[in-house]
Amino acid sequence: MWATGVIVLVISLAVALLRFYRLSELPQGINSGEAANAMDALGVLKGDHAVFFAEKVEGREGMVVYAMALFIALLGRTELALHLPSALASAGTVFFVFWLGLVLFGKDAVGRWAAPWRGLLIGGIGAGLLAVSLGQTIIGRTAYRPPFLPLFLVPCILFLWEGWTLRSRLRVVLAGVCAGLLPYTYIPARFTPILFLLFGLSLVLSFKRSEGGVMGVLPSVSTSRVRAELRLAGTFVGVSVIVAAPILLYFALNPENFDSRTGRLSVFEPAFSPRGPLYAFLSNSWYHLLAFGIRGDPFWRHNFAEQPMLNLWEAFFFWLGVGIAVRHWQRPAYRLLLLWLVVLIAPALLSTDRSVGFEGPNTLRMIGAVPAVYLLIGLGIWETLNLFSTRFRVLGLGENFSHPGSGKRPAIVASAIVGVLVLAQGTVTFRTYFRDWAAAPEVFAAYHQEWTDLARVLNEQARTADEVYLLPYNDADRPFGFDYLYQGAAPAHVVVATTAHNLAQKIESTLAAREVNSTVHYVDWNDNYILIENGDEHLSGVLNKYGRYLGTVQYQSFQIHSYADINLNPLWTLYDLLEPLTVHYDGGISLLGIALGQGTKQLSTLRTPKLGENRSLWLALQWQVAPELDIDYSASLRLYDDSGAAVFQEDVVLKNAQPAPTSHWSAGEQVDTFFYLNLPAELVPSEYELRLLVYDFETLKPTVELGVWEPEKALARLRLDGGE
Repeated sequence: MWATGVIVLVISLAVALLRFYRLSELPQGINSGEAANAMDALGVLKGDHAVFFAEKVEGREGMVVYAMALFIALLGRTELALHLPSALASAGTVFFVFWLGLVLFGKDAVGRWAAPWRGLLIGGIGAGLLAVSLGQTIIGRTAYRPPFLPLFLVPCILFLWEGWTLRSRLRVVLAGVCAGLLPYTYIPARFTPILFLLFGLSLVLSFKRSEGGVMGVLPSVSTSRVRAELRLAGTFVGVSVIVAAPILLYFALNPENFDSRTGRLSVFEPAFSPRGPLYAFLSNSWYHLLAFGIRGDPFWRHNFAEQPMLNLWEAFFFWLGVGIAVRHWQRPAYRLLLLWLVVLIAPALLSTDRSVGFEGPNTLRMIGAVPAVYLLIGLGIWETLNLFSTRFRVLGLGENFSHPGSGKRPAIVASAIVGVLVLAQGTVTFRTYFRDWAAAPEVFAAYHQEWTDLARVLNEQARTADEVYLLPYNDADRPFGFDYLYQGAAPAHVVVATTAHNLAQKIESTLAAREVNSTVHYVDWNDNYILIENGDEHLSGVLNKYGRYLGTVQYQSFQIHSYADINLNPLWTLYDLLEPLTVHYDGGISLLGIALGQGTKQLSTLRTPKLGENRSLWLALQWQVAPELDIDYSASLRLYDDSGAAVFQEDVVLKNAQPAPTSHWSAGEQVDTFFYLNLPAELVPSEYELRLLVYDFETLKPTVELGVWEPEKALARLRLDGGE
């Protein structure tokens, strides 16, 4: 009918704009989960095949990896090749939801006559609102696994429903194929057998009214019908098991990979449920209920500013649809939506993100229930409109426009309602995604956009294999997005470090492992992107001291410093010598030496160093701890003027190169710590005294020098001048 074509056209335009417009540009960057999939896809193209990729990010099912591999082969190592599979999956789900709405609600409750306007409106609203959902737009444009779950779940239920109603073995086989592919998509797919079991029982069992008119609870089933249903059920189960056999066998042989992630995220994990597992489950369930109209997912990579999954009016019709489905639960289609909602929202209720410091609903784990959610919204709107048309005869629809004799006017109404809802909500979603979400700094951080920018810059550089890029990073999770995008000739080494000291050590070992280093390019990140405490100053000082500085090129998120003729023969340390300064503290820690400098120049503490306009200093202190020290010490560096007033202070926890606090240092180990002091420009020219105080980080209690019994130790006197 023409109304179907109009609705499909409206939905298609919404999907095209929200799933594919600027897909090669947004989202900007590649987060760690996406990048892990990308690297495994590159491995597939090299012949490294698997049904479950267990090495990265606690393991992932292979559907998305193979889809990415296909598009990388076609489009190259681009961001579009990563995002296109999920976008297509998300778009396909929208159209399957529309089709399912037509099938489930295209007839009256007992199938005596057609109700095309009902199926058209419920399916059209469900698919249309799904297409313009902000949350599903964000998820659908990522390189994630979740969009593949509803892509196969919805047609599975669709074919299973039609196979049962039409007694079609072919459709049941297609349903089995879709069901067998579900374990390859996303972890919550493991709950779908429960849905199929309950759904199958609801199809086999026919309910009848008791004599008193109350719904009976005992089934009345003929033997022949049971046999027919069992044959179809056997076909469905058999086909699904055959298709799923490879991954089922894999988990049987590798059971540790089956629950490696689910066990850590379980809401019943003792670390997350100090008030008991029941409280943890109920509080987590409450958070997820809030997603329906109140407060949503806190993760920026699949939501915007904690917006709820459904806005208020959508939530109203959703809960109305739930209530109507509960009231008419004996009708198979209504019962199906209820079972679908309850079973597929369970993975989200049973898992938590408290391990990473978040409390709130997780949209990704709810994605299996999303088609049912939007069909229930359509059901709520349909029943509301049908009520008004029957009792109030609005829009000239007659007494009941679900009846086939209601004329052609319902087609116009159905098309108009779907079109208005899609246009109104789609406009809001388009503006929010492309203007607000895409520009949010939280999204920049969540998708590690700085690494994407770096890969693009380095890909444009004409470098040779005997040059090298050094890329410092302060996170143990390797930035696989850079590994995927970077295709330059010069080796690029990601150096994971957390302190300036171990950064220099790791870069030294990286360069020492290479035979030729004609030029070293060091990426100096802006502090608001990737912060290794004073790492840029420390490493720049070392490279300037042991190599020839060539220049610096500035970019938005980073600078690239270039050095030639790096000499690794001298010891890589910031200072030339350590001036002896022995201070034994009563708390079991000793100070053994000091070095003070500016840039590549070391200054003597025995004289009064003069500082001009450049008031930045570096300070090296060498320490030693007594056996079995169980205190974590901090150092407080303080600057005093001639009147004895403190004018500057900087406190740092003492850590070695691992990095570990003092309670984890080995007795007798000599540990260098480095500090970078940027003295305020407003300090008036004069002489100042630099003092050190060492104190317990936890109790804030200072330790004092043995024999002197004073907490503060004078390290040097400094002269601040107005110019060089």
